[in-house]
Amino acid sequence: MPNHNDTAYETTAESDVAHLMEGRNITLDEIAVELAAIELRLRQVAFAAETPATPVELEPMIDTLRSKAGQLREISDEAGKLARIVEGDVPLATKFSGAGDPWGAAARGTDREDFGGPAVVPTARQLIHLAHGARVPGAETTTYPKAMAGMRVLWESKAAQARRRRERDAAVDVEVLVLECETCEVGSGEHCVTKNGRISERPHTKRLRTAEANVDARLGYLGDNPVAVPGVD
Repeated sequence: MPNHNDTAYETTAESDVAHLMEGRNITLDEIAVELAAIELRLRQVAFAAETPATPVELEPMIDTLRSKAGQLREISDEAGKLARIVEGDVPLATKFSGAGDPWGAAARGTDREDFGGPAVVPTARQLIHLAHGARVPGAETTTYPKAMAGMRVLWESKAAQARRRRERDAAVDVEVLVLECETCEVGSGEHCVTKNGRISERPHTKRLRTAEANVDARLGYLGDNPVAVPGVD
């Protein structure tokens, strides 16, 4: 049965995203515009729901739709700000306030013990913080294009890595049942069994390791990223 967790990657329709973008990857500007369109659509549905064809009081639903639309407006606005930042329209501080740690190309090779290591690839929150920092009188400033110049970063978000991990783990579950188990000697398509013959959905370690090795070889396992990043040798 499908898991309807909001963060789960469940259907092939979710990967049908070519219509959202002009290039190979979606831009922040495209994200902002798409979210604004969805927000408007939600507000339109909420307005229409005030007078449904069948007499049913839909006020809670309408309020929820308008609340979700408001949340999307905030995300869209943030994406729009980030789009201006990455285009170089907004000055950014060259270092984070407090510790004075550099970011971008300047952060390569630095030893930043706090906050998860060097900010070679800055987060959205960090960029907003750096934009505020640039307004401090006397602050040394740069722009996103300048700070990231010369960097060849083949990168995907933590959300994408988590989705790929789920897809990899699901593939391993399938692969396990393709293999025979040398430990309990069950055949392909059968779950492992205990010494007294009870069925267990947890495979024996050797069978699991073989399944993982087969799947990782097919996907191109790369460190913590269970799918090879295109362009990386």
